[in-house]
Order: sequence, then structure tokens, then C-alpha cells
Amino acid sequence: MLENRSFDHMLGFSQVQGTDAENGNPTRIEGLTGTEENSSPNGGTIKVSLPADFILKADPGHEFTDVREQLCGKNGNFSSPTPPPDNVDPKITNSGYVTSFASKYPYGDWNTVMKCFPPERLPVLTTLAREFAVCDHWFSSMPGPTWPNRFFLHAATAGGLDHSPSLPKEIMSGAGEAYGFDNGTIYDLLDSSKLDWAIYCGDEFPQALHMKGMVENFSKGKFLPFTRFRSDLQVSNFDKSYVFIEPDWHPFTHFTCGNSQHPVDDVTRGEQLLKDIYEAIRNSPLWEKSLLIITYDEHGGFFDHLSPPTTVDPGDTTTNPDNNLNGFNFQQLGVRVPAVIVSPYVRRGIIDHRLYEHCSVLATVEKQFGLTNLTKRDKRASALNNLITLTDPRSDAPPTLPSPAVSGVKCTPVSEFIVEAKSVIENVITSLGLKTPKPVDPSLCGFVHVALLRKLATSSPREKDQIISESLKIQTEADALRYLRRVRRQALTTNVLQAVS
Repeated sequence: MLENRSFDHMLGFSQVQGTDAENGNPTRIEGLTGTEENSSPNGGTIKVSLPADFILKADPGHEFTDVREQLCGKNGNFSSPTPPPDNVDPKITNSGYVTSFASKYPYGDWNTVMKCFPPERLPVLTTLAREFAVCDHWFSSMPGPTWPNRFFLHAATAGGLDHSPSLPKEIMSGAGEAYGFDNGTIYDLLDSSKLDWAIYCGDEFPQALHMKGMVENFSKGKFLPFTRFRSDLQVSNFDKSYVFIEPDWHPFTHFTCGNSQHPVDDVTRGEQLLKDIYEAIRNSPLWEKSLLIITYDEHGGFFDHLSPPTTVDPGDTTTNPDNNLNGFNFQQLGVRVPAVIVSPYVRRGIIDHRLYEHCSVLATVEKQFGLTNLTKRDKRASALNNLITLTDPRSDAPPTLPSPAVSGVKCTPVSEFIVEAKSVIENVITSLGLKTPKPVDPSLCGFVHVALLRKLATSSPREKDQIISESLKIQTEADALRYLRRVRRQALTTNVLQAVS
């Protein structure tokens, strides 16, 4: 699961053609015509256009209130609390993407959220879409940010969370506790059936650590570095029934130089990650019994012309009253995102127009291994097993994929000394009243808590109070970034010592 990109933004102009998954007829993805538009705050309209930039200076809004405006227009709202069943809410017009962006960046380039990638800028994702199956009606699980949407993929619920975690609530009231859900997670279901699993991590801050029980699983070795992924798959007795892959978020540099495809990072690094994952599986002994699902947690504020349908609420409880900041009822799916399904048993060039959401991953795993459902969401979600239509594995699946496009974006590491010095200087300037302290960005708050959980997972119980006390000192964005870098250095040092021993 990658980060913050809509379907139209990534594949809307790809012109992928193929075979309809349901009826076998020729079809094409439901992409863009080039006439789709949004109204500009200054009058007139802004149409979808090419090309999207490899990297952005601005991060479009994607909190619940942002997405509500993007879907329903400025001052619009969903038909809550009684949305039309199994239908598209008539209040959703997809008309507020530009106004939402302009309210956050009044002097920015308002075309940003309407720009899309041509296929030559995303050769890896586009090739996979053409070679296997692309689902062009896959929607995020709720109209909101990363954290709740990722929880839906792991637990078929967000436990009532409808916004990004906030720093004071998560650390001060949570006292180091992670998010819990009434019925647990897919990992609990796998454990109960004695099926092994692993989470491969691109960096030291896997978002999945932010769930109840995962600190213990971290200590049990369930979280593995992605650098091991290729070599692990070469072992003939690889025994993981389910693997989840976390990208390299790089939150300690505010999401630059990672490979999650966060908008402020170079999209080609995420392309390289997809290439590495696919080729590791394709050229391993596990290829002929594998299913790879590629999707994105949410749309990141980028335009998509399809209106998401309504759905059912998970049916569980809101595990913390502070979770439901916006009073959302979780009966509305979020914006459409890319989804590609890869397997030697998936025919080439399949286009699936059926409805999917993140809980379809859980429905697929549950169906495959005979597991029970977690909530009403994964019980209702369509599984992907119907795309496995071949009796014998394909012999024409490409062993390698094209190289990512050349973005020209350089990622030059900055010395830790310079970074720390800048943070100290900024704090001094702020303390003198010469500058207003920059609050911690919502996208960083959750990772601060992940860093706290990681420290707790690798420390003795007697150190818990001191570790939490240290995290409570975080007040500004500079504090948060320093804390993340410090935890990362400690983690890297621990890894080196373990390797030597």
C-alpha cells in the first residue's frame, strides 16, 4: 500500500485497454476524457491536464474536512446520517478539489490537484496494469486521511477514527497505548489459525506498529526490514501466508527521500519500490503460488472524476470518544485510488469494473484461508479470488519491469549535525518571540507516536515513564523531527549492535 494518489491522477490518462473481468468483452479503464474540470476561486474553470510533476512543494489537503469539500463542494456535506443505500450520494459532485487546495495554498498553483501523469512518467505501474489486472472501481475506505484508511486495510474498521492522530491526545491521554479495535486485526485472525505472517518495513517507523498488540509482535520478530525481502523469498520453505509491505516513509525528513510516493517526495522512488517488489516475487520459488495486491491508502487531495458510493458502517464501537472528531458515520467510501492485482493465475490485460475497497484485501485473505470476518465491512467487501481464473500459471509474465522514469530529482543527505543545529537555532529564535513556532503537521503526529511505540518495544518496562515523559516535551514541528531522528539513530545503533553480536 503506497500513499496519497488518486486513480485519475496516476492512471486517468493511461488509456489502458483490455478484457472485461466479468463478461470477457473488450473494454478500457474508466479514465479521463480531458474535459473534466473544477471551478476556480477566481472565476472560470481549471481542467485536468498533463503532466503532473514528479515532486511537489505543496501537500494537498486530505483530512476529512478537506475531502468533504473536494467531493461535495465548498460548504457542502454528505447526506448524513441517512445516505442513499447502495448508491451514490447526490450531494457528491467532485467539484471542490481546486477550492480546497486554494484555501490551503492561496498563492500556489491551483492546477496542481488537476494535473495527471502520462503513462511514460509511470512506466512501472502502467506496465503492471497492462500485464495483469487493474481494478478501476477501487475506493478508499473512508473520505479522509492515511491513518484511518490504513486501519481499514488491517482491521476492517478505524475504530471510529475519522482524522489524523493529534499529538497531545495520542501521547498524553494514550500514555503510549496503540489503537485497539473490538474484533482485532487480520493478524489476530491469522494467529488464531496458526498461519504465519510478516510486515516488511522500508524504514524504522512502520505505521502498522500503531495498533494494539503490535509492540509485542515487533518483539517477536514479525516486523522485518525490507532489505531482507528478496533474499527471504529465495528460501524454498518460506512460511509466511500473508505479507504486508510498508514503504520507506522517511518522516524524519518530512517525507522527502522515501519511496511511499507521498506528494512532496519523488514519485519515481515509489516506482522503483514496485519494480523491486514485483521482480523479487517473480524471480523467486514462490512466484507460482503468489498473489500481489498493489493499492494506495487514499487520494491525497488529487482530483478523481468518479463519485464514490455509499457503504455500511463497520458495526463496531468507537474505541475512544476522541476518535470521532467530525461525527462521521462511516457509511461513505472515499475517493477512488489505483489498484493492480498481480499473479501468474491472472490473465493478461484484465480490467475489473466491479466495486472494491481496502476491505477487499481482508475479504480475499479470509476467503483464501477460511477465516471469519472482522466487521460488516470485510463481510460485505468483494474478494479478489474471482480474478484467479487460470488453471496453470502463465509463462509470459515479464521477469523484469521497465526502469522508472528519470525525474532529475536528487536526494542529497544532509549531515545530522547541520540538521540538529538548524533545529536548535529555530527553537532559540522562537523562544525570543522572533518567529511563531510551527505546529506539528497532522501527517507527522502519528509517526511521533509510532516512534514512541518503537522505543517502548525495545526498552525495559522500568524505562516506560521516562520514555513517555521525553515524548511529552514535543511542542513544535522542529521538536517532532528531532525526536524522530533521535529514535531512528537509536534504532540504527541497536541494529548494528545486534548484527555484530
